[in-house]
Amino acid sequence: MRPVRIVVGTAAGGGMDFAGRIIAQALTERLGQQFFVEDRPGAGTNVGTEFVLNSPPDGYTLLLVSAANAINTTLYKNLNFNFIRDAAPIATIARVPQIMEVHPSVPANSVPEFIAYAKANPHKINLASAGNGSVQQVAGELFRMMVGIDIVDVPYNGAGPALVDLLAGQTQFMFDTTPSSLPHIKAGQLRALAVTTVSRTEVLPDLPTVGEFVPGYEASQWYGLAGPKNLPLDVIDRLNKEVNAAIAEPGMKARLAELGGAPLQSTPADFGALIVGETEKWGRVVKFSGAAAD
Repeated sequence: MRPVRIVVGTAAGGGMDFAGRIIAQALTERLGQQFFVEDRPGAGTNVGTEFVLNSPPDGYTLLLVSAANAINTTLYKNLNFNFIRDAAPIATIARVPQIMEVHPSVPANSVPEFIAYAKANPHKINLASAGNGSVQQVAGELFRMMVGIDIVDVPYNGAGPALVDLLAGQTQFMFDTTPSSLPHIKAGQLRALAVTTVSRTEVLPDLPTVGEFVPGYEASQWYGLAGPKNLPLDVIDRLNKEVNAAIAEPGMKARLAELGGAPLQSTPADFGALIVGETEKWGRVVKFSGAAAD
């Protein structure tokens, strides 16, 4: 049997790469056929995405999908593909919350207190993000859009540099992933105000959700598998069954927790609906923020 490659549109070492490798290992073990990750970074995951969407629909080239695929539809004006039209959703893998956090110098201990502080200090609060179109940025822009505050968006070249400046007090708040922020929160270097998913996270069970104060707010990273359009239904169904079974195993749940995430099971139709809904939501936020990429 030929090996199956899972293309990841980012460089090795990040969350997407990690998610791709753990699902590749799980599918290798379950199916007795080699699944391996091939990193093809560039253009905000679009290089890897375009490669897969132009590949033969034979099940041997798959894509590790993330929220970036939904965001990029609006962020990039000259894509050579339409992701919703050209991709065949297979299965979701995990959902990863962001944490809304502030530097200790910010006099706010809750989301309502932060909103009040921001409204009293228009254009004086800097939002750090991992760059235009990143999940961190759109999470912050969605918050700004829904609560009506005037803040300054400061995009960095990655979440690492953004977090460094937040810790130094050069910026005042950020939406960031749990694994990178948790040590600083526990050390008192950052103050966590809320988690961005609909439900609270097991890692910080006492931390409220943003939605408890801003009804309807939800922002998260998510990962899944897709192939090019016209992928045979029997291939989609088999892979969906195996992914859902793999992420239900206790060992896999523990590995996904290293990402700060939790298993997210779905049918292919459910995953397709998620992609459509996220594309529409983040399209509105990107247009609101004025963010754009070449």
